[in-house]
Amino acid sequence: MKATNKIILAVAAGAAAGIVFYAWRRHKSSRMLRQVADEGYETAHDILFPEKRFKGRRLRYGAVLPK
Repeated sequence: MKATNKIILAVAAGAAAGIVFYAWRRHKSSRMLRQVADEGYETAHDILFPEKRFKGRRLRYGAVLPK
């Protein structure tokens, strides 16, 4: 197998894996949102979206001026 064919195959496999991962996360979040909507009330943001944490940002209390 030529090197160019290996590169093309690797890129195609990576793209396919990315599409599958994207579809899986989208399905997971839509299922969670459907469940919350069926319960009939809104829920806190950290329960709806647990994967979106603060990621290094400091938690600030009170009034915060934008940068």
